[in-house]
This record gives sequence, structure tokens and C-alpha cells, in this order.
Amino acid sequence: MSAEELLAFLGRHPYLSLALVGLTMALLYTEIGRLMRGYKALRPAELTGLINREDALVVDLSPSNDFDKGHIAGSKSVAPSQFDPESKLLANVKNLPVVMVCRNGMASAGAAKRLKKAGFEQVYWLDGGIAAWQQADLPLVKGRG
Repeated sequence: MSAEELLAFLGRHPYLSLALVGLTMALLYTEIGRLMRGYKALRPAELTGLINREDALVVDLSPSNDFDKGHIAGSKSVAPSQFDPESKLLANVKNLPVVMVCRNGMASAGAAKRLKKAGFEQVYWLDGGIAAWQQADLPLVKGRG
């Protein structure tokens, strides 16, 4: 397609052209925001690697009864209402990888943002939460331990 043909198309279809520009701007805004936020989404396989390589602290924000039904081995349960970046659990790990987890990935993303603002250096969240973990056929531990 030549530049002349492109300009002719844009002239004949102003609404499609405007939609294309709008979608392009939205994608750019989203991607730049993702790169600038300072915390990273992990897929389940990436999380297993981080736990094994760097002994990441996994903090699970699931309600207590959901945590008991199934959680990632070694994760620590913290009720969302009790989550505080200045808590004893997190006091000595500001330089270590901390991964926030919840049932679907929504609450954990907000908690990751709070950790980054509090000065934590390596902050992650499990994209899709425990549901994504289960979908990847990775094991869960039942009970409190």
C-alpha cells in the first residue's frame, strides 16, 4: 500500500481513521504505564522460578477460608484488611523479591503498587492469581501450613 492509497483511505473513512488513532493511543498509554509502574506481573511458571532461584516471599491476600482450601506452598496468609507494607512480616524483606497473590489477581495488583510506593525494590504479583496457578496444573497446599 502506498502513501497515496493510505491517505485516500483515511480521507474516505474518517471514523475508522479516528478509531485507529484512538486505539493506538490507548495501547501506548497502557504499555507505557505498565513499564513505569515499578512492579511486574508474573505468570505461574515465572513465579515458580522466582521462588526456587531467589527464595521469594509469597504473600497471599485470599480470605482465610480460601487460603485453607488451597495456597502456594510456603506462602504467608494476610487478610486484605490487615495488609500493611510496614508490618512485621515485611519489615526485613525490602531488598528481597516479594510476590503478592490473591484468588484472581485483582487485589494483589493493588497491594503490589502499595509495596512499591513503600520502597520495596523487587515487587511482583501473580497475574490471574490462584486461579491461573491452578489452570497451569501447579500444586496447592491445603490447611494452614
